[in-house]
Amino acid sequence: MENCIFCKIGTGEIPSRKVHHEGDTIVSFLDINPQAPGHTLVIPVEHYVWFHEMPDELSDKLFRASKKIAQDLKSEYGTDCIKLRIDGKDVPHVHVHLIPQKL
Repeated sequence: MENCIFCKIGTGEIPSRKVHHEGDTIVSFLDINPQAPGHTLVIPVEHYVWFHEMPDELSDKLFRASKKIAQDLKSEYGTDCIKLRIDGKDVPHVHVHLIPQKL
């Protein structure tokens, strides 16, 4: 999508802090308004607004990448768990929020 900020981050047109590419299809980066230290967003490079619109192969890759990143965040930030939320509302591009949490 032409004016989607997440599409531009995904393709590298707009730089973001601590961007990680999980293959050619998935990108993760730190949230600019974090709810906790390490709050990370995981997005598909290809534009989809809602999770249920994604092809199965891509949603599988998104979840696998999110799981790996969550494990890394848990270790890096010494938290008890990682809260996960899938969104597409505030920025109309499907994105997974990974938020480190202490219980």
